[in-house]
Amino acid sequence: MNAAQRNRHTALLKSTGFEDSPALTVQSTDGEIPHGRELSFAWLTGTVMTGLTSVLLMGAALYVSFQGQDTFSTAYEALQISRPQADALTPTDLSAKSSRLRPVTATRSDLEIIEASIRETVDGRDMIRNQPFVRIRATLATAPTSLSDGVPAYDPVAILNATQPIESSADAIDINTDVYGAEVEGEVAVRLADMPMAFVPPRAITDQTAAEYVRSVVEATFYSDDAAPTLAYAALGPSVRDLGLSDGSTLGGVAENVTVVPKTVLAADAALGRSERILTVKERTPLNDVMRRNGFTDVMIAAIDATLQNVFPSTELPAGARLRILFGPSRTSNTLIPYRLSIYLHDDANDTDVHRATVALTDKGQYVLGLAPAEIEFPEEDTEEVNVANLPSVYRSIWETGRKHDLDDATIERIIGMYAYDVDMTKKIAAGDTIEILKSVPDAEGRSELLYVGLTLGNTTRQLYRFGTDDGVIDFYDPDGETGKRFLTRRPLEGGGTLRSRFGYRIHPIFKSRRLHTGVDLAARTGTPIYAAGDGVIQYYKWQSGYGNKVEIQHVNGYETAYGHMSRYVDGLSAGSRVRQGQIIGYVGSTGQSTGPHLHFEIKINGNLVDPLSVKLPKDNILPQQYEAEFAQTMAQINDLMTREPAPVTVAQASQ
Repeated sequence: MNAAQRNRHTALLKSTGFEDSPALTVQSTDGEIPHGRELSFAWLTGTVMTGLTSVLLMGAALYVSFQGQDTFSTAYEALQISRPQADALTPTDLSAKSSRLRPVTATRSDLEIIEASIRETVDGRDMIRNQPFVRIRATLATAPTSLSDGVPAYDPVAILNATQPIESSADAIDINTDVYGAEVEGEVAVRLADMPMAFVPPRAITDQTAAEYVRSVVEATFYSDDAAPTLAYAALGPSVRDLGLSDGSTLGGVAENVTVVPKTVLAADAALGRSERILTVKERTPLNDVMRRNGFTDVMIAAIDATLQNVFPSTELPAGARLRILFGPSRTSNTLIPYRLSIYLHDDANDTDVHRATVALTDKGQYVLGLAPAEIEFPEEDTEEVNVANLPSVYRSIWETGRKHDLDDATIERIIGMYAYDVDMTKKIAAGDTIEILKSVPDAEGRSELLYVGLTLGNTTRQLYRFGTDDGVIDFYDPDGETGKRFLTRRPLEGGGTLRSRFGYRIHPIFKSRRLHTGVDLAARTGTPIYAAGDGVIQYYKWQSGYGNKVEIQHVNGYETAYGHMSRYVDGLSAGSRVRQGQIIGYVGSTGQSTGPHLHFEIKINGNLVDPLSVKLPKDNILPQQYEAEFAQTMAQINDLMTREPAPVTVAQASQ
């Protein structure tokens, strides 16, 4: 490049803003912003650190928001350090950030002993004696705690096993609900004897009244224009079921019930939030028993006992004592744990509740003494805050409530199995749903038997009564004489799957066109076992375009079920094989036209496709007609027991 070209390039560079300057230097004035070609490492480091700090703070704020937590520090909120008292009296803890007040619902949790005079036959003699029963009336738990830790996963096949009829055996507990009309003290023997021939009963009506009655009956029977006589002494002709000739291979009727589920709620997938529970001690009760029934683990109870021993050395709570328990989400499990426990004792002289002690959980997982929470006006009934994010499924809520009232796991499983065919156990409960239970008092070996269960979800109450037939089989029947077991299961795979697509018209996920979805899609992991929805014969057992590996089963009375997209079949089955309800027929996969592993399940009735989740299905077992009168008497006796006043001496209240 010659000198002229060099000068021209230099002029072009200067015109665009470039200049010939010395190199950068780090000799800037300390404490001031660098100018010109000066560079300050201290200023640069401060700027970078400020940026990093801002990024970390924003990230932490986003993390807390997405996790549903309002603070990283449990200690400040729980202990309420240097915190002014609230001006307004409110039944909720407003320390947690919230856009609105949480609703508060009244809770009931009564475990009572009731007594009735029972008539029974002993060595040929009729005896009347007092027999105690255990009655439970409770609202379903609205939040999961450690009480329901370790419950088995929801599995329809396990429910099938739990709902099998009870075969009476020699060592079975003898349960008698034959309630005698009058109350007796101790045991009374009743002896029946033939009435003497010379005995003349006193007149109840006059001869004239009897003659008028006979004349009116005769005239109504033979001279009335009515199509049917007023009185008829001949019973209707017996049916096959009355004669006990039915082999049970076919359905004995078409009795059907409508499936009703509680209203679904929004924010179903939200993280757990805080909730406060207020309890009243009905009678003198050990503090540890109260805590254990309300979700405190043994480790927590030991830690709280050690913390309270200097300020509240008493190990028992007197009648009328109040408890306020603040629950919050656990960071290690999907349950609520007690953040704070406050004890109040009632002052009869001033008719006030006086705060005695408060323990609170710190960030390090230790319970320490804390200040009293903000004052409130205690309600007359026990209450609990309702947090939509805390509402458990029906399945887990029954487990939580059952364990709170000391029911054994086998009894809880049977209760769930009795309702699993009518109720979607994966749905969340609604505040105010209740359950009532009647069972026998535990014997010397701790065994007791379930007699009655009433489950109320929303505005629907489902009642099931224990009843035994002459063949020694015991089952639970609704007031219409039907068991809770359905002819077909609606979600025939292990765990029930996750509903991804319902029955009806939709935009096809592959072809992007509007088409009828002929069944329901239940998502599950590849290899999850698939069960036969009911007893039947396999009609189709091979690949079908779109469905992939498919199985079709023919059931009785025009019912058919189909199972698509299976990864593989079960060895030993083929078209023509007879299968039973709950038998494994294949495994979840994604064969055919599928976007992921799931079971496509269909139900046909007389060749017409129906919605598997909402179609009315017949019951699998109906009480024979010859037992109707005896069953009606059993229902009346159990209903009488459910309405009786509790005995003067009751067990410790489960609400405590």
